[in-house]
Amino acid sequence: MVLSTQDRKDIISKFQTSANDTGSAAVQIALITERIQYISNHLKTNPKDFAGERGLNKLVGQRKRLLSYLKKSDFEKYQQVTKELKLRK
Repeated sequence: MVLSTQDRKDIISKFQTSANDTGSAAVQIALITERIQYISNHLKTNPKDFAGERGLNKLVGQRKRLLSYLKKSDFEKYQQVTKELKLRK
């Protein structure tokens, strides 16, 4: 996997809302963003990796849907996450 266990724990602790929260929309968006950055860097050095490109597109779509959900359900958290991850609105 791309992220080590410690890196995942750091990201989860940064975006979680309670002690046992590991799957909220904000946490999922943060983890997907890290994977997107990793795959983007991989594709810069391996431009013919079409399977990787397809996986990247799927992740971007999934993050977009999660951001849309978060924007509708908790706008303040949405603003915080987009600012923290430096995503365009």
